Amino acid sequence: MKAVVLAAGKGTRLRPLTDDKPKGMVEVADKPLLTHCFEQLAEMDADEFVVVVGYRKEDIISHYGDEFRGVPITYTHQREQKGLAHALLTVEEHVDDDFMLMLGDNVFRANLGDVVSRQREERADAAFLVEEVPYEEASRYGVCDTNKYGEITNVIEKPEEPPTNLVMTGFYTFTPAIFHACHLVQPSNRGEYEISEAIDLLIESGRTIDAIRMDGWRIDVGYPEDRDEAERRLTGAAEVEAESASGDEEKPVEAADGE
Repeated sequence: MKAVVLAAGKGTRLRPLTDDKPKGMVEVADKPLLTHCFEQLAEMDADEFVVVVGYRKEDIISHYGDEFRGVPITYTHQREQKGLAHALLTVEEHVDDDFMLMLGDNVFRANLGDVVSRQREERADAAFLVEEVPYEEASRYGVCDTNKYGEITNVIEKPEEPPTNLVMTGFYTFTPAIFHACHLVQPSNRGEYEISEAIDLLIESGRTIDAIRMDGWRIDVGYPEDRDEAERRLTGAAEVEAESASGDEEKPVEAADGE
C-alpha cells in the first residue's frame, strides 16, 4: 500500500523554528518530523512514499532524495497552500489503489496498524484514527460524529463550537474514491479546499468510513511548545525502553531442575 505524506506547509505558527526550513524538517528528538513519519509508515510495509511538498521544497528533496531506507519516494508539488483536499489532488495520478495518508506534522506512537488492517478487510471505504480531546482543544481539528456502529457520519473542520470532542488525528486510509470527492469540493469560508468536505461527500454517496479509536498518543506539532512536548515524550519513551532492555540483560538465568 502506498503512503501519501502531506508536507507542503510553511509552518508559520512554528516560527522561529521554521524561519530557515519547511515545517517537515523541524527536528524532534534529533530527527526531522518527516523522518518520524517515514519510519512509522515503513514499519507498516508502505511500498512507496508519495510526498506533497511546497514551501522550501528543495530542502526536503535534497535531504531525502529518491528513497528512504529502500522505500522509493515520489514528490508532487502543491504550488499554493489551499487546503488538504487541494494538496491531495496533486497525488492523484500516482495512486490507483487503497492508500495511507499521514499529515507530515504529526508524531505518533499509536495503533496505526489497526487502521491499515481495517482498510484491508474491505468492509470500509476509508478508516480514520480518531481520539477524544478536551472540548476546548477540539476546535483545532476536524471534529467527527459517529453512529452506534463506529462509523463516521459527519466531519466539521475546525468548528468554533465543536458538537463533539472526537477528532481526526492526521492518519487515514482511503480508496481512490476520495479523489473524485476532492474534485467536487468548493472553497470554504477560510478560502481552503477542506478534506472534511470531501469526506462528507463520500459519506453522502453511501461510502462507509470507520473510526478507529487511538491507543497510544500523538502530538500535532503546530506550535513550538508542541515540538517540546513531542520531544519530551519521545525521550521519555526511549529511556523506558533502555531501562527495560537493561533489566532483561541483568536478569539472572534460572537453573534448570536438578542442577
